[in-house]
Amino acid sequence: MPEELRYSTDHEWVRSDVDRVRIGITDYAQDALGDVVFVSLPDVGAVVEAGGVLGEVESTKSVSEVYAPLAGTVVAVNAELSSVPERLNADPYGLGWLCVIEVAGGEDGADLLDAESYRALTQS
Repeated sequence: MPEELRYSTDHEWVRSDVDRVRIGITDYAQDALGDVVFVSLPDVGAVVEAGGVLGEVESTKSVSEVYAPLAGTVVAVNAELSSVPERLNADPYGLGWLCVIEVAGGEDGADLLDAESYRALTQS
Protein backbone atom coordinates (compact mmCIF):
# COMPACT_ATOMS: atom_id res chain seq x y z
CA MET A 1 0.00 0.00 0.00
CA PRO A 2 1.69 3.22 -1.13
CA GLU A 3 2.31 5.54 1.80
CA GLU A 4 2.07 8.73 -0.30
CA LEU A 5 -1.53 8.12 -1.37
CA ARG A 6 -4.71 9.13 0.42
CA TYR A 7 -7.62 6.69 0.75
CA SER A 8 -11.41 6.82 1.01
CA THR A 9 -13.46 4.64 3.30
CA ASP A 10 -15.07 3.29 0.10
CA HIS A 11 -11.67 1.82 -0.93
CA GLU A 12 -10.55 4.31 -3.57
CA TRP A 13 -7.06 5.80 -3.63
CA VAL A 14 -6.07 9.34 -4.56
CA ARG A 15 -2.70 10.53 -5.89
CA SER A 16 -2.50 14.34 -5.79
CA ASP A 17 -0.77 16.48 -8.40
CA VAL A 18 -1.45 20.15 -7.57
CA ASP A 19 -5.09 20.76 -8.67
CA ARG A 20 -5.60 17.31 -10.24
CA VAL A 21 -5.88 13.88 -8.69
CA ARG A 22 -5.51 10.40 -10.15
CA ILE A 23 -8.04 7.91 -8.75
CA GLY A 24 -8.16 4.14 -8.59
CA ILE A 25 -9.39 1.33 -6.38
CA THR A 26 -7.23 -0.13 -3.66
CA ASP A 27 -5.58 -3.52 -3.61
CA TYR A 28 -8.00 -4.43 -0.81
CA ALA A 29 -10.96 -3.59 -3.07
CA GLN A 30 -9.70 -5.46 -6.12
CA ASP A 31 -8.91 -8.49 -3.95
CA ALA A 32 -12.44 -8.49 -2.52
CA LEU A 33 -13.92 -8.20 -6.02
CA GLY A 34 -11.96 -11.06 -7.54
CA ASP A 35 -11.13 -11.24 -11.24
CA VAL A 36 -12.23 -7.98 -12.92
CA VAL A 37 -13.93 -8.55 -16.28
CA PHE A 38 -15.40 -5.11 -17.09
CA VAL A 39 -14.85 -1.49 -16.05
CA SER A 40 -17.29 1.39 -16.66
CA LEU A 41 -15.59 4.78 -16.50
CA PRO A 42 -17.01 8.32 -16.45
CA ASP A 43 -16.94 10.50 -19.55
CA VAL A 44 -14.22 13.10 -19.89
CA GLY A 45 -15.86 16.41 -18.97
CA ALA A 46 -18.27 14.82 -16.48
CA VAL A 47 -18.70 16.79 -13.27
CA VAL A 48 -18.66 14.55 -10.20
CA GLU A 49 -19.58 15.21 -6.60
CA ALA A 50 -17.65 13.79 -3.68
CA GLY A 51 -19.34 10.52 -2.76
CA GLY A 52 -21.15 10.33 -6.11
CA VAL A 53 -20.88 7.34 -8.42
CA LEU A 54 -17.80 7.56 -10.62
CA GLY A 55 -18.13 4.23 -12.42
CA GLU A 56 -18.54 0.48 -11.97
CA VAL A 57 -16.27 -2.50 -11.75
CA GLU A 58 -17.66 -5.90 -12.69
CA SER A 59 -15.91 -9.04 -11.57
CA THR A 60 -16.61 -12.74 -11.71
CA LYS A 61 -18.11 -12.34 -8.21
CA SER A 62 -20.15 -9.11 -8.37
CA VAL A 63 -20.64 -5.59 -9.69
CA SER A 64 -19.43 -2.76 -7.48
CA GLU A 65 -19.81 0.99 -7.83
CA VAL A 66 -16.78 3.23 -7.58
CA TYR A 67 -17.32 6.51 -5.75
CA ALA A 68 -15.62 9.85 -6.33
CA PRO A 69 -13.46 10.65 -3.31
CA LEU A 70 -13.41 14.35 -4.30
CA ALA A 71 -15.62 16.68 -6.32
CA GLY A 72 -14.41 17.97 -9.66
CA THR A 73 -14.35 17.50 -13.42
CA VAL A 74 -13.06 14.36 -15.12
CA VAL A 75 -10.16 15.37 -17.39
CA ALA A 76 -8.81 11.92 -18.34
CA VAL A 77 -9.81 8.25 -18.14
CA ASN A 78 -7.79 5.08 -18.46
CA ALA A 79 -9.40 3.92 -21.71
CA GLU A 80 -7.12 0.86 -21.84
CA LEU A 81 -9.18 -0.69 -19.04
CA SER A 82 -12.03 -1.28 -21.51
CA SER A 83 -9.89 -3.82 -23.37
CA VAL A 84 -7.64 -4.93 -20.47
CA PRO A 85 -9.80 -4.72 -17.30
CA GLU A 86 -7.60 -7.24 -15.49
CA ARG A 87 -5.03 -4.45 -14.99
CA LEU A 88 -7.10 -3.50 -11.95
CA ASN A 89 -6.13 -6.83 -10.42
CA ALA A 90 -2.52 -6.89 -11.59
CA ASP A 91 -1.53 -3.27 -10.83
CA PRO A 92 -4.23 -1.35 -8.91
CA TYR A 93 -1.87 1.49 -7.92
CA GLY A 94 -0.18 1.83 -11.31
CA LEU A 95 -1.54 0.79 -14.72
CA GLY A 96 -4.95 0.06 -13.15
CA TRP A 97 -5.79 3.71 -12.40
CA LEU A 98 -9.34 4.78 -13.34
CA CYS A 99 -9.45 8.52 -14.04
CA VAL A 100 -7.99 11.96 -13.38
CA ILE A 101 -10.14 14.69 -11.87
CA GLU A 102 -9.48 18.42 -11.82
CA VAL A 103 -10.46 19.14 -8.25
CA ALA A 104 -13.25 21.63 -7.60
CA GLY A 105 -12.34 24.79 -5.72
CA GLY A 106 -12.62 24.39 -1.99
CA GLU A 107 -11.99 20.61 -2.04
CA ASP A 108 -9.13 19.77 0.30
CA GLY A 109 -9.54 16.04 0.81
CA ALA A 110 -9.84 16.45 4.57
CA ASP A 111 -12.06 13.33 4.75
CA LEU A 112 -9.45 11.11 3.10
CA LEU A 113 -7.33 8.74 5.17
CA ASP A 114 -3.57 8.40 5.23
CA ALA A 115 -2.07 4.95 4.61
CA GLU A 116 -1.83 4.08 8.31
CA SER A 117 -5.49 4.96 8.96
CA TYR A 118 -6.63 3.05 5.85
CA ARG A 119 -4.63 0.00 6.93
CA ALA A 120 -6.35 0.16 10.34
CA LEU A 121 -9.75 0.37 8.62
CA THR A 122 -9.14 -2.69 6.46
CA GLN A 123 -7.69 -4.77 9.27
CA SER A 124 -10.56 -4.21 11.70
